[in-house]
Amino acid sequence: MIPDFIYNPPDVPLDILYQDAQIIVANKPAGLLSVPGKLAGREDCLVSRLQAALWDTLLVHRLDCDTSGVMIFARTKQAQRFLGQEFEKRRAKKTYIAEVYGQLTPDQGHIDLPICTDWPNRPRQMVDHVNGRSAQTDWQVLSRGGETTRVRLFPLTGRSHQLRVHMLAQGCPILGDPIYATGNAREFPRLMLHAESLSLHHPTTGDWVTFTAPLPF
Repeated sequence: MIPDFIYNPPDVPLDILYQDAQIIVANKPAGLLSVPGKLAGREDCLVSRLQAALWDTLLVHRLDCDTSGVMIFARTKQAQRFLGQEFEKRRAKKTYIAEVYGQLTPDQGHIDLPICTDWPNRPRQMVDHVNGRSAQTDWQVLSRGGETTRVRLFPLTGRSHQLRVHMLAQGCPILGDPIYATGNAREFPRLMLHAESLSLHHPTTGDWVTFTAPLPF
């Protein structure tokens, strides 16, 4: 059963990792929406906080509310279009760090499982080999504890909840996940998933640039 979503955004200062005339890179805290929610009381979000400080902030992509880490924003329409193509054409490369429940084996692997929305249980997603859209993730184990595994994840596609669903499909849900984890795996103060790095081409120079956000857990 998915618990009711109670929005209580963290009262923390903006963490801007980089900015120039074309882009802004910020470290989104867990528990803060990327964009305003549809319901009343969910207006506070990272893009609105950035726009209050930097009026020309434009959205490029999103992170789940419960996920922390690197997000890039544009400051011109041209940069927004360019960066949008970086994601759409899969030129942008992302890495995540997750702490999952159980012993993920082997030490590295590739997941190719199509995903679609579980409509009766939205926002939950599910593996569906008939109706799902292609979703691929590579993983590399970083360390193992008694009941948990720390893993670096490399999403090759960008489906909603992709990493959460793919880890669940391996029998290792991400710790603290209010949607997919159960029992002891859910009993954490936050979703243990962090967008560690983002690499793409700069919209002005064309240079390949990488931005990273320090791991908060």
